[in-house]
Amino acid sequence: MSNSVDTAVQLADLSATTLLRFATAGSVDDGKSTLVGRLLHDSKSVLTDQLEAVEAASLKRGQEAPDLALLTDGLRAEREQGITIDVAYRYFATPRRRFILADTPGHVQYTRNMVTGASTADLAVVLVDARNGVIEQTRRHAAVAALLRVPHVVLAVNKMDLVAYEEKVFAKIAEEFTAYASELGVPEITAIPISALAGDNVVEPSANMDWYGGPTVLEHLETVPVSHDLTSCHARLPVQYVIRPQTAELPDYRGYAGQIAAGTFRVGEPVTVLPSGRTSRIAGIDLLGESVDIAWTPQSVTLLLEDDIDISRGDLIVPSGDAPATTQDVEATVCHVADQPLTVGQRVLLKHTTRTVKAIVKEIPSRLTLDDLSQHPDPGQLVANDIGRVKVRTAEPLALDSYADSRRTGSFLLIDPADGTTLSAGMAGESFATHKVLHTVEDEAGWDF
Repeated sequence: MSNSVDTAVQLADLSATTLLRFATAGSVDDGKSTLVGRLLHDSKSVLTDQLEAVEAASLKRGQEAPDLALLTDGLRAEREQGITIDVAYRYFATPRRRFILADTPGHVQYTRNMVTGASTADLAVVLVDARNGVIEQTRRHAAVAALLRVPHVVLAVNKMDLVAYEEKVFAKIAEEFTAYASELGVPEITAIPISALAGDNVVEPSANMDWYGGPTVLEHLETVPVSHDLTSCHARLPVQYVIRPQTAELPDYRGYAGQIAAGTFRVGEPVTVLPSGRTSRIAGIDLLGESVDIAWTPQSVTLLLEDDIDISRGDLIVPSGDAPATTQDVEATVCHVADQPLTVGQRVLLKHTTRTVKAIVKEIPSRLTLDDLSQHPDPGQLVANDIGRVKVRTAEPLALDSYADSRRTGSFLLIDPADGTTLSAGMAGESFATHKVLHTVEDEAGWDF
């Protein structure tokens, strides 16, 4: 049994560390799409017909060389305006690792799109124009990365060719950004001087910056550790479907199917079903039609329990010794993504994993201004792209983890019950970035929250 467990965990670790999800962010014209295009082009991840289409589009614009930014700026409106206004997802691979990247917009009004792209990212690449240095939008993107607890941040100081590849320009920007992001609580920051247009330090080391001895962007993406410690995660299985075939072959079969959101489950392990709080033991685990002794995230499995318990879609199966508390009063940081505002007293639906319940917005204690990281108390409402604290009362108990402990089971959506529109993306508990900001404002300005 122990050998099979060790092997399973090793295989899971291998699977997890060979895939890196990362997002790019930066101000308008900092070169995000060009960097992504250069990564795809120089890593030989562009198909011939794609490159031909980019070359043809570039010629129509009067450009002699292919505009690699067009590899990611896929919407017609983006191509016409030369900007990124939506999250462009791309998938590519090198011999060392597979990648899912999200090229997010730089405009202030599309902060919600960056939240979407970075919410599942293991790493964020924040671009800065070497001529402009750290600006308000740079700080905004650093704050969002900290808010979403992205574990690794790369500062890509772009357009170094336009500042004569000066080391002191890079050093000043890197020092300022690192100090700011560290104060927000970003755990790891790597600064790299690049020229996305010329290809310096993107895939190949630059001969123009011999003073820099660190990795290229691709080398860092290929080697940055992505930690998925399956043995210490809070194991969670949101029930998606109850399977009862009631056939002659399986007259008493009752299984609880879903995708493991976090951690590892083993046969014989005592479990608790939330929100009811009833307990049992895992009698079996079915995976792809086979019985297994162990299963881990993100596998889709069916759990069989020793006891006949009333379980339905939306319930959460957890280890009995590691069960989150249930509550009807949810305090969270949310990013409002809808055009219609979120107001105090508004009736909404709250979707957490596979469970959706009625709720009401009881209070909006504060709104965060990302420009200067100040807190505005009691704003009354949140509008598109706002980030703020909310208190929500739900009609039924929920078992939420803190977002600090689990980005998946600590997150939720607020939904308009009238038409199903997503209103806000929420992070349960106190966000670390917001916690740091509150204390920074209090210490510097003497405000008392």
